[in-house]
Amino acid sequence: MPELHIQREHRLGLDGARQVAQRWREQAEQEWGMRCTSEPGEAVDCMRFERSGVSGELTLSDTRFDLKIKLGFLLGAYSAKIEEKIKANLDGLLGPA
Repeated sequence: MPELHIQREHRLGLDGARQVAQRWREQAEQEWGMRCTSEPGEAVDCMRFERSGVSGELTLSDTRFDLKIKLGFLLGAYSAKIEEKIKANLDGLLGPA
């Protein structure tokens, strides 16, 4: 199974990162049909998501987003396009660096 690993640094702090993660979650659920579960922590939060052919987790801290995605066989053929779209989406949510 192809895996994508996308990392982004930010200066939002943990509360700001949580707000961005919530917007990402809403998009993932509404637009991509993902089922998401969150596990908030004191310094690091983890959001797991899945749907047919895709699973992964978004880990966030006060300075970093770490997105790991596993694609099933059929979606693996489109991994470059999927990665490009996810990067653009996450960068749009994070705003200018």
